[in-house]
Amino acid sequence: MNTTYDSISVERVAQTEWITFQRTKQMNALSSQMLDETANALDVAMQDDTVRVVAITGSGRAFCAGADLKEVAGTTIGPGERNMLDRVDSVFGTLRNGPKPVIAVVNGLAMAGGLELVMACDLVFAAQSAKMGDAHSNFGVFPGAGGAAILPNRIGLNRAKDLLFSGENVTSQQMMDWGLVNRVVADDDLRDAVQTYADKLSDKSPAVLRRMKAMANRAMNTDEQSALAEEMLHLLAHMRSWDMQEGLSAFAEKRKPKFRGY
Repeated sequence: MNTTYDSISVERVAQTEWITFQRTKQMNALSSQMLDETANALDVAMQDDTVRVVAITGSGRAFCAGADLKEVAGTTIGPGERNMLDRVDSVFGTLRNGPKPVIAVVNGLAMAGGLELVMACDLVFAAQSAKMGDAHSNFGVFPGAGGAAILPNRIGLNRAKDLLFSGENVTSQQMMDWGLVNRVVADDDLRDAVQTYADKLSDKSPAVLRRMKAMANRAMNTDEQSALAEEMLHLLAHMRSWDMQEGLSAFAEKRKPKFRGY
């Protein structure tokens, strides 16, 4: 079932949940409302067993231009109330740690918090015309969702410092050369290319993708020997799963496996 919110839209295509930012005139800048609606849509998708992949994109010429600075400057938060950073932390945390693959479909400009959102996703497909940058320094704002903390690990320290200090944007092709973007696709073919890829992921075992995502994320923040030991524990647990037994049976019987996700 397709659901429309005020600042995003949600559409199911096969087993992929598409979340599209709809603050087109504001270049899909992150407002509290958009973050709350995205959080709700993500929670629903992550809990729905019929959803295998989540794809996030923007409407118009921007993917996401970062936080809505007008809201940031004009909002007074009372003691104990949730502010925009709380909402960002919640949404980005779900993207990073949720059990399903999340694809950032960068249709246009991704800057500041928009670039941080891209980095929170598992995979990145970008239009040829798309540009990306940090931009926080242009407004005297310090990044809080990965600009300085994660970007150096994605593209290298000196390249990250260049983007952080200068506030300049680079092309999607440059970001692919640097390792942040997985695929650069002609603008008109972007959505179809992502859907084709997502359909392939939908045929995989949800259980094994869930474990792979968790293990790969953990491996970035631990030493090699510890990561190998943890990977072995994941394998021992996974060997008891329905999906592994189904996969082996399907291989022996020369048929397509029917995974259940456990």
